Amino acid sequence: MFRAPAIFVSHGAPTFALEPGLLGSRLTELGERLASATAIAVVSPHWQTCGIRVTGAAWPSTMHDFGGFPAPLYSLTYPAPGSASLASEVAALLIDGGFVAMVDTERGLDHGAWVPLRYLRPDADTPVIQVSMPHNLDTRGALRLGRVLAGLRDRGIVVMGSGSLTHNLHEVRRDGDVAAYARDFAGWVRKAVTAGDVDALLDYRTNAPSALRAHPTEEHYLPLLVAVGAAMDDVPMAIDGGITYGVLSMDCFAWGVA
Repeated sequence: MFRAPAIFVSHGAPTFALEPGLLGSRLTELGERLASATAIAVVSPHWQTCGIRVTGAAWPSTMHDFGGFPAPLYSLTYPAPGSASLASEVAALLIDGGFVAMVDTERGLDHGAWVPLRYLRPDADTPVIQVSMPHNLDTRGALRLGRVLAGLRDRGIVVMGSGSLTHNLHEVRRDGDVAAYARDFAGWVRKAVTAGDVDALLDYRTNAPSALRAHPTEEHYLPLLVAVGAAMDDVPMAIDGGITYGVLSMDCFAWGVA
């Protein structure tokens, strides 16, 4: 049985769907290694709930959960199938792991899921389920969530955390001038991930340079810990995505990629 990778993807701004930049082709190259995957389970910060919910629609809709962006964005769709049976299995797995979880048959895929998936699996031929983030999730809870989901990988199911390695929207720069703090924070994370220093990643608020400035709120950082938890003992591969809008690091990581 194909053992699927664990992945952390920086999904950046919604405009990433139209502007592939440095990362788009690199995600497509990574996605070619996922052709044998039976499904993809995505955790995104754009779906936060009381407890955990899992999408159970047969054909999840493409949610345009943003405003004020170019009109072409709102016509994009990602028509990947879902899986009601897998959603039920994942909810049961989460409950067994100590989480409160249920299936949501109405929810579609938010842009944190479908935007990077357009590059990873452009043919939308792999079933996708999305797993919500609890409102009260912290770094240790995110790591535990990833560890509970890790068993899916042995069934050929990719576990993907989608967030942003840096995420301070108050400092977005249209001129593209890269903020030193964003570069420094992203570099620190890369060193910690490649060294397997989970404790440093968990306590990044204390350990990382400019942590509060890089993440005024931490919902876009937590999916990294989900991926780290799902990675088990696999060796990470870093994917350089550059920095968009001066402050949004697009770096990604993959574990268990052949």
